[in-house]
Amino acid sequence: MSARGDLSAFAEALSARLPGTWTSTYTRHAAYQDQIATTSTVWDAGAVGYATSNFVLGHLAVLGRADGARLLLFDRPRYPAQFMIGALEPVAHHDAFHQVSEPNGITIPSDPVRAAAQVTRRLLPRYDQALRQVQRNTAHPPPRRAAPTLVTGMVSMAWHPDGAVGAVTGVREATAVLYGAGFQYHPYHRQFLLPASYGDREQIARVQAVSQRLAHIGVGVTMRPARPVPAPTALPARPPVPVVASQTR
Repeated sequence: MSARGDLSAFAEALSARLPGTWTSTYTRHAAYQDQIATTSTVWDAGAVGYATSNFVLGHLAVLGRADGARLLLFDRPRYPAQFMIGALEPVAHHDAFHQVSEPNGITIPSDPVRAAAQVTRRLLPRYDQALRQVQRNTAHPPPRRAAPTLVTGMVSMAWHPDGAVGAVTGVREATAVLYGAGFQYHPYHRQFLLPASYGDREQIARVQAVSQRLAHIGVGVTMRPARPVPAPTALPARPPVPVVASQTR
């Protein structure tokens, strides 16, 4: 796409109107591969992430805050009167992003005053909350799920107390079968998980389907039952309250 000439000036005008101290860095990119160093860190699972992955931006601006926060600003593809802005990931270990929702970016008008108001109201609160959660995860990593015991050449599964089914395997062909049944790999826990949201009946059906498909390629499945959930401690029975009969005069 062609690079509009007003992005640099707009970025400076926008950064001057955001709360706190922001600076702007403008860059031109002649080819798609030249933008990847920046766009690969886009912290967005929505429209901004899609645009940066599927369009040649031509140029972009990075707005930086004194505490290290960064926002990516670029022309909205196919809409010459609008811009798009989204967050860039902070520098942190990938485990720190566990269960942190992406602070998805927004589309903003070409008026810097209106744009700054929308960024302040709609984007920055989500972004700051996500940053704080990443910082908390870095300082206090959340506990990992206990992985099933891996048996070489097999898929090892286990029911977790929260109802999810976990699976680990060293067989490459088995991973495609797990994905096909709805398992998703979670890097933080280092295992495939079938969410409890499917419900017991659907989970059992999917596990059985996985077992049958794996049997066809000579891969076995071991299943560990759910961990027993400790029963709540019973409160001691209260002594009966004595009843005092009223006296009639």
